[in-house]
Amino acid sequence: MEKTPHDEKLLQALGCLIKWSVRLLAVLMVFVIMMGVVDVGWTLYEKLMTPPHYILTISDMLATFGAFMAVLIAIEIFINITIYLRDNVIHVKIVIATALMAISRKVIILDLDNTPAEYLWGIALIVVAMSIAYFIVQRYGSDEGGH
Repeated sequence: MEKTPHDEKLLQALGCLIKWSVRLLAVLMVFVIMMGVVDVGWTLYEKLMTPPHYILTISDMLATFGAFMAVLIAIEIFINITIYLRDNVIHVKIVIATALMAISRKVIILDLDNTPAEYLWGIALIVVAMSIAYFIVQRYGSDEGGH
């Protein structure tokens, strides 16, 4: 099947639309990151102002860590978007690292007293799988054109 000039124009227009969509996602992600930073500050302020004042309990710290990690994950996603804009490819190693950070956040804020064993086994399996994937990509993969 041959590509016609009409097909080429359509593909070019769709590619342009995707490029602008990714740019919009980058702008929106910066907004999300800024709101996340505000949320981290607000969370920390609320925890410090709740009696006993200026003292963070372990649960307060875990809530704050969770908010911090959410912002860091958003920054990693922004980096993924900007690399895609620059190189027009998805870098697998960065995506896997972002996924590892997201599952790490989940582990950090996990309430072990109220989490079923099956859920913990599932998270453990995800962590192991993502770690192996990262190791393989780091060791054997090329991050150039990382589809």
